[in-house]
Amino acid sequence: MPNIKSAIIVGGGIGGLATALKLHRVGVLVKVFESVETIKALGVGINLLPHSVKVLTELGLSEELEKTGLPTAELMYVNKFGKKIWQEDRGLNAGYKWPQYSIHRGELQMILLNAVKEQLGEEAVFTGHHLTSFENEADGVVAHFENKKTGEHVGTYRADILIAADGIHSVVRKHFYPNEGLPKYSGRILWRGITESTPYLTGRSMIMAGYQDQKFVSYPISPELAKEGRSLVNWIAELSIDEMPDRADWNKEIDKEKFAPAFKNWDFGWLNVPKIIEEAKAVYEFPMVDRDPLPQWTFGRVTLLGDAAHPMYPIGSNGASQAILDADALGRVIKGQPDAELALKEYEALRLDATANIVLTNRQNGPEQVMQIVEDRAPNGFDNLDDVISYEELSEIANKYKQIAGFDKESLNSK
Repeated sequence: MPNIKSAIIVGGGIGGLATALKLHRVGVLVKVFESVETIKALGVGINLLPHSVKVLTELGLSEELEKTGLPTAELMYVNKFGKKIWQEDRGLNAGYKWPQYSIHRGELQMILLNAVKEQLGEEAVFTGHHLTSFENEADGVVAHFENKKTGEHVGTYRADILIAADGIHSVVRKHFYPNEGLPKYSGRILWRGITESTPYLTGRSMIMAGYQDQKFVSYPISPELAKEGRSLVNWIAELSIDEMPDRADWNKEIDKEKFAPAFKNWDFGWLNVPKIIEEAKAVYEFPMVDRDPLPQWTFGRVTLLGDAAHPMYPIGSNGASQAILDADALGRVIKGQPDAELALKEYEALRLDATANIVLTNRQNGPEQVMQIVEDRAPNGFDNLDDVISYEELSEIANKYKQIAGFDKESLNSK
């Protein structure tokens, strides 16, 4: 049994819930505190890379993932005219021991939440509890919570450690870095939607089209519809826009006419982008933001995790996966290190530089930089890709990113 007997987890998102499951497995009594009063299956699609699926499989969730997620077969980059730049198999198709899943973010959160309630008990999850302050003491952490709607104090709790998994606007991160300010805006806006349509390519293909200033990403997320010969396509349209939306407007539903005209000619034959945008029932707007990597996550018995620690651009399909890897690293360290503060420092040592490297690489477009390279070299398109970029250059970029993000096949399969 670890010396850390109890933990407070602030935040009931993917990172917080995965951490709860992992810490429970190593013998820690966990309480999860979430600001909202009811956790709902909100959001759109995300990807889970094989290294995070490995962790979730070890937590006993493979059956639920298989029911809910669609195994990604391939990834393809194309230019703004729909001509192929790079194509590679993904997940089991690529020879990994674990799949890559395209899955609805909210449904993944519900899988994790249900597992926490089943394994830890319903009483382990406290909703309507917004962290207001905490005391980091020599022998534990004391945390104070309020109902965010009413301002009413709803409880004070004590534990050996506190894990801040409270997202990009983390209360705990702000406590330690009060002058950090707003997230850093990339100069790009994302519009996200889900559209039921006919399948394209393999029916399990992830597509990225365009270049840095104008991009369209799409991938199917429903295994049930796939069985019926249909496709539920999660998509992201992206444009460079100088001004970041006010924070109060993030994730708001917007009129498609704000961005759809920019993609009106993007019918590639095998993928009709204007039609996919038009047939979405609702579209939501997000600024593409991150924060600078931090020099330190751990302060005494308190540490950061997931987006609270390393928010990153949604490039390379990495955000949720890295939070799950954080949870795994934290659990493994706590299992082997009897001292609470040393355990949290060891976790930080394992994850801080690794995730900082991903944050900075994503600012340079990560593996998607091949799209920008082709746009720079052949803005009017190409007849022969080899005249624009070599297979060796493409392969090197793809493989380097897998190593940076921790999912190169040989290393992962050997674990």
